[in-house]
Amino acid sequence: MLAGMGLDALMGEPRRAHPLVAFGRFASGIERRFHRDRRGVGALAWCVAVLPSVLAVAAVQCLLAMSSAWWSSLFAAVMLYLAVGHRSLAEHARAVEAALRSDDLHAARAAVGRMVSRDAAALDASQVAAAATESVLENGSDAVFGALFWFALLGAPGVVLHRLANTLDAMWGYRTPRFERFGWAAARIDDVLNFVPARLTAFTYALSGDVARALRCWRTQAPQWDSPNAGPVMAAGAGALRVRLGGPAPYHGVWEARPGLGEGAGADADSIAAARRLVRRGVWLWLALAAAASFVAGGMHA
Repeated sequence: MLAGMGLDALMGEPRRAHPLVAFGRFASGIERRFHRDRRGVGALAWCVAVLPSVLAVAAVQCLLAMSSAWWSSLFAAVMLYLAVGHRSLAEHARAVEAALRSDDLHAARAAVGRMVSRDAAALDASQVAAAATESVLENGSDAVFGALFWFALLGAPGVVLHRLANTLDAMWGYRTPRFERFGWAAARIDDVLNFVPARLTAFTYALSGDVARALRCWRTQAPQWDSPNAGPVMAAGAGALRVRLGGPAPYHGVWEARPGLGEGAGADADSIAAARRLVRRGVWLWLALAAAASFVAGGMHA
């Protein structure tokens, strides 16, 4: 885990030939070929897209483990590096911060448009900052802590399963006429895989910020959110940061009502920076716990 996160910190997301780009093309081809307005077909398409890759990674991991523990560990670290998105998330957030601090709303909207799916052109400066802060908090769960959780639980196959499922949810998990039924399995599987990691992330945010406020916002605001996982994560994160998030947001030309999140002042560039630091502190906490658990387990085996 330390090696995988170290690779991410040193090199960031691969700029060329990222496996997830290839997987996205593969998944798009499967969707075009398999698409029917039925949940069962969507579930079958999900299995065809995800399971071969997960089984292949598991087979490679087993073969390497039989020959060398070091090669097996290196392979696992590389798989975690390819799946996690800590540095990439921070880089996207910094671009929004820098534009807001320079009072360049056009650049800030363009930068936040690369992080969120809402209509960035309709956002003012505070709404841009709120969107970026929400994205850091939510993707901290999906792209960082969720990956670490499944890596700790199942190793390389676990983190690949989580990342591919999360990718398919982003591609198919929409309540649109085309994906309402076909994408149902992708959305529900992602919800299940992230149920525990999301709550651990919310607790991590609370421990890394204003604990009492984070727990209060989690308890009172998360149940009002549509997503069973994003609600706890963003409510606890907003409370930990002492910032107000949520509220109406524009999607496809329509402003959708959303519950409020957090308490305190409105979002600005400092809120984005604080969210980045919150995720970073949480990563250090998880790595410290993983190292301690490994040390204890090693002592028990000895």
